[in-house]
Formats: sequence, structure tokens, C-alpha cells
Amino acid sequence: MKKNIVIGQFNDSYVPIMDGVTITVRNYAYWLDKIMGPTYVITPWVPLHHDNEPFPVIRYFSLPTIFRPPYRLGIPELDPKAQLALKNRDFKLVHTHSPFSAGRMALKIAKEKRIPIVATFHSKFRDDLMRVMPIKGIVDDQIKQIVDFFHEVDEVWVPQEGVSKTLREYGYKGPYRVMENGVDLTPPADCSELARLAEEELGLAPGAPMGLFVGQHILEKNLEFLVRSLAEVCKALPDFRMVFVGEGYAKDQLKELSRNLGIRKRIIFHDVVYDRDIIQRYYARADLFLFPSKYDNAPLVMREAAAYRTPSVVLEGSTTAEVIQDRVNGYISEDRLDAYAATIIEALSDKKRLEAIGLAASETLFRSWESIVGDVKKRYKEILSHWA
Repeated sequence: MKKNIVIGQFNDSYVPIMDGVTITVRNYAYWLDKIMGPTYVITPWVPLHHDNEPFPVIRYFSLPTIFRPPYRLGIPELDPKAQLALKNRDFKLVHTHSPFSAGRMALKIAKEKRIPIVATFHSKFRDDLMRVMPIKGIVDDQIKQIVDFFHEVDEVWVPQEGVSKTLREYGYKGPYRVMENGVDLTPPADCSELARLAEEELGLAPGAPMGLFVGQHILEKNLEFLVRSLAEVCKALPDFRMVFVGEGYAKDQLKELSRNLGIRKRIIFHDVVYDRDIIQRYYARADLFLFPSKYDNAPLVMREAAAYRTPSVVLEGSTTAEVIQDRVNGYISEDRLDAYAATIIEALSDKKRLEAIGLAASETLFRSWESIVGDVKKRYKEILSHWA
């Protein structure tokens, strides 16, 4: 029987804004609420959205961002109702997944209630900041503030060992703990029916080779590189189709680039898919998950694809490549357009080897969120026992 240990999960974005951190927070809250105690998600308010989660969500005042829609700028100081709700909750531990408004609020609560605070370093913040305000001095100051924040918390987590390199580059000198991400999808033993449904929904010819990308359509994820590489793939494989799932400021730009390259009819640009039953069909149907991002730290989507025996094609030197053994459980390409295209063509030209690599991906990269959050619970309890 779970104890009444109240936990707060803080982040600067949440449903309906979907990204890897949102999915992480959602699964932490879902499983911790089941196995440890009442777990709250604390996050900025989103217009017209009504929460319908099996755990409580506390929203605080926010404004739209100019440079990164649909993300919101949370301002908890202007929301006395949310502040009172948080004050009245008997939190035993708080965990923030952001060093910004949600993180600062979590830190304030931890100090006031004299409870431990955990912070996970998820993102390459310098890349985000440089796009919004490309002035090195200002960005350096922001990075210093982020590092100072991580020095203030009681324990720092990273989702993958390689992520610590970025944290160190930013100037963080303290200890950290690796706590991996999981997958909330459970594929059946036979994915053929899911793949067939995806073909119907996407209008694909049966058996046509398919590449897939799921995530934010932003240039930081190296999507211009991906689209340009697809021009060579489309020349070599006339029946190849590519599916992009998601939204982002660069989506129209990517569509226009595909038109200019003469491959627009070979690419499906799909909206964000909130229904997990639908997205699993796309993972099951795809032959390759194409993810040339050097921006991402430990992308959940790559592990989700692996659950459906869909291996990824990544770039050498990227953090994502850390968990890939080349031509064993995925493909690692040199960081060149021609090399990336050639790797895709090679993979799709040897179906038997592709299937073996997909199976290895599922065996090495898939782990359920239930299992991961079991480890989270264990560590929380260790922290609380030392705190007492």
C-alpha cells in the first residue's frame, strides 16, 4: 500500500504542448501517483485547455511567447490563487524539469517547506537561447543563471550519461545521477495490423519504404539537413515516402524546401498526434526513424520507435548516438548530407539486416516507464530517508 508522500512535478510546459519533457513529467506523475502518493503537476496555464488527468494539475498564470509558440511564459508571482494552492499542499519532495519559472517556484517551495528538491537537466538551453537572442554576452549570462540554479538544488539528474557533458560545458561542477527515460507504449507481438492501419491513414502503398520523424519542427533539430538528404534518397528509391509528425516554427519553411527540391509529393507533413494509439501505428509502419539532431539530449521518440523494432539513423558525435551501436541496434552516419542519405539507402536496401537491427533496437533501447519510475521512487525514498 502506498504511503501518503506528496510529490510535486514542476515544468514550464505540459499538455497540450507535447514534447519529450512533457511526456516524462506525465509518466512520472501517473506512476508516482499510483505507487508512492499524491503527485501534482505544476505548470503554466494554457488557454482553452482543460486538464483531464488521473492526478491533480495546478496551473499558474502565463503569457504567450513571441519567439517559441506554442510554449508559454509562466509568471507564478502574478497568480496568488496558485501560490495559495501550493502553500497548502504538504509536499515532501519537489522535482523540477526546468530551471526557469517552474524551477524557481519549486526551489522557493523547497526552501520554505524545508524539503528536498531534485532537478533534471533535459535540454541544450544555449541553442534555444541563441535563436531567441543571438547575443553571446546575454546568453552567457543566462547560462550562468541556469548553472547557478542547478548548484542550488539538492540533487541533479540527467537522462543519459552523455548529457552530463553538456552540463559540464555550461559550468556545472557538482555531482549528478543518471535516471533514464522510458516508453509508455506497449507494442503487440505482431505489429502487422498496426502497420496496415497506418498505411490506410497515411495513404501509403503496401510495403513502400517509409522514413519517420516525430518531434518539434524546429531548425535546431537539423531538419533542413534531413529534408535535403531525402532528395538523394528519393532519387535512389522511387517508392520511398517520408512522414513528419509534429508542429513548430520551421514547418512551413521545411515544406517550401521540399517543394524547391522537387520532393514535396513524397513527404507527408502530419499534425501533432496526441492519440498514443495512432502514433504507435506510425512507429510500427516505419522502416527507419530518421533523427539527425545534434540538439537533443536523450530523445524519447527514438526509444519509442525502437519499441516497434524501428531503428534510428543518427549522426556521429551526437548525444543520441551514445546509445547506438552502429549497424547493431541502429545506424550512425557521418555528419554529411551524402553520407546520411547513403546510410538510409543502405539500410532500406537490405530488409533482412534491417529487421535484425530493429529487433536489437527493441531489446536494448526499450524500457517501460513503470520500471523507470520504480527506480525514481526508490531514489526519492533514499533522499527522504537522508533528509529526515
